[in-house]
Amino acid sequence: MNKNKRKNKNLVDYKWTIKIVITAFLLSILFSYISETAIPNLNILFGILLTLIIVFIGIIFDMIGVAVTVSSEAKFHSMSAQKIKGAKMAVNLKKNSAKVSSFCNDVIGDICGIISGSTGTVISIKIIESFSLNNLVITLIIMSIISAITIGGKALVKGIAMKKCDSILITFARFLSIFESIK
Repeated sequence: MNKNKRKNKNLVDYKWTIKIVITAFLLSILFSYISETAIPNLNILFGILLTLIIVFIGIIFDMIGVAVTVSSEAKFHSMSAQKIKGAKMAVNLKKNSAKVSSFCNDVIGDICGIISGSTGTVISIKIIESFSLNNLVITLIIMSIISAITIGGKALVKGIAMKKCDSILITFARFLSIFESIK
């Protein structure tokens, strides 16, 4: 019975859940504030560019989340033994793949989805006001384009992430290692 209790305890990490909820809340405030204050002051083209950047960040993090989940830890242990840059970080990411995937796919991906929707709304309003166009039609078109790019992009990178998971993970780990050496 003690063994089952320990097993069930490991299924849910409440501390991690609380940390991720607080992190998501703070990141949402930060990104929402930036997008809500920046987009209305930009011209329409820069607003569209910023929205596309937000969408692509969500797509990239979705790819990373999938790659971490499906990659093989053994390969990175071998690379770590050979002192290959980023391999140690890749092992740590892989050992925490559920958390990394949750952060990349859910926190960053969902925040980018929400923020791109709100920036799309602001862009729609700017287009409607600038060109005196139909409110409903423009809003539907802008939101549909954002949704299509997001969904299509994530569908595309999921296949890539599954095929190239190890190289995606080591690249991401090398990138994160830069910040580790700054400490």
